[in-house]
Amino acid sequence: MKDDNYAVLRILDFRNFVVARFLAVVGIQVQAVVVGWQVFDKTGDPLALGLVGLFEIIPSISVALFAGHIADRKDRRKIVLVCYSVLLLCSLSLLFLSTSFLNLPANSVYPIYGVIFLSGIARGFLNPSLAAFMAQLVPKHMYPNSSAWNSIAWQVAAVCGPALGGLLYGFNGAILAYSVDAMLLVFAIIFYSRILPKPIPERRHGESIFESLFTGFRFVFSNQIMLSAMSLDMFAVLFGGAVALLPVFAKEVLQVGPEGLGVLRASPAFGASIMAMLLAAKPPKENAGVKLLVAVAGFGVSMILFGLSSNFYLSVFLLALSGVFDSVSVVLRSTIMQTFTPENMRGRVASVNSIFIGSSNELGAFESGVTAKFMGAIPSVLFGGAMTLFIVALIAAKAPKLRNLSFKEALHD
Repeated sequence: MKDDNYAVLRILDFRNFVVARFLAVVGIQVQAVVVGWQVFDKTGDPLALGLVGLFEIIPSISVALFAGHIADRKDRRKIVLVCYSVLLLCSLSLLFLSTSFLNLPANSVYPIYGVIFLSGIARGFLNPSLAAFMAQLVPKHMYPNSSAWNSIAWQVAAVCGPALGGLLYGFNGAILAYSVDAMLLVFAIIFYSRILPKPIPERRHGESIFESLFTGFRFVFSNQIMLSAMSLDMFAVLFGGAVALLPVFAKEVLQVGPEGLGVLRASPAFGASIMAMLLAAKPPKENAGVKLLVAVAGFGVSMILFGLSSNFYLSVFLLALSGVFDSVSVVLRSTIMQTFTPENMRGRVASVNSIFIGSSNELGAFESGVTAKFMGAIPSVLFGGAMTLFIVALIAAKAPKLRNLSFKEALHD
């Protein structure tokens, strides 16, 4: 019988999850565009953009293991609601900082860094609980479809968010942009609160907190497929991503202003959302490992070509192409995590994934800022793309289980 690839959307809790995720990501992306432009406009220093990532990664990594432990011991739904509420507080704080009430110096960015630090703590707790909770909303055979639709929600939001943020900031300023950001998070909280509570996973008796904290690491490092998949994406994002430097490209290379920056930020997600829709209709169950390797390599090549481009429209196309490849990687990695992780370890394994991948976004932003400071923006992107190709070749040679991975049997065990 032919698979019904839309059946997962008939599950009310999953629909609420996807809508809430969409609204929250739109708000977060609006905020990211405005923060990036404000910081670079105030400082004119690409390293300052890298510091935005650094101020987010430090608290995120610091709490990740404990966040995974909590996600496997407490109500994941409540954890997500608390984290979204903290992110709402951060949005309101950035809104307040953009007003004239505080009379801050024109080049002051440290209050912004302080808010980003707080949001990093919230995201450190949010990511493991989100990933673990999603697996509780659908049956196992729907994991590839739920991963694809979750990716669609994220990617479409990541198209709308940057474009909306660039337009709001370019035409109306930061106050309106942050107000919209806060409103979107309020609606995300409303939709998420409609999801019914799920059982707290059964805990392993006699396990100390210290043992629990590192269980996720031990599990991941003993599983070649999971370790190699996480490593692939981590290094691709760490070296290959150019998102943190897009304000530099928008202002100095392509000369398109904040409106153009919004389009550039949205381009990868636009390509990714198109691919995610195709993956939802035809989930990648066969030759999944080979497809993952090819996708990450394609991402690296796209970044190299983007670094060489001086044409705005070509740059938009190449960023969209990078999103196409990245979407394949995201869906496959998410399906790997859902399929091979025991229910009572999902939070802790997701926290390891957060350290590997989620934090590599911010580390990648810092790495991009540092290399751009000393090498220039264009050489920095070229170097990152070349390193991504090297990592793909290395993992392809060292991880035969990943090369031979197929989901067809695992999803029906």
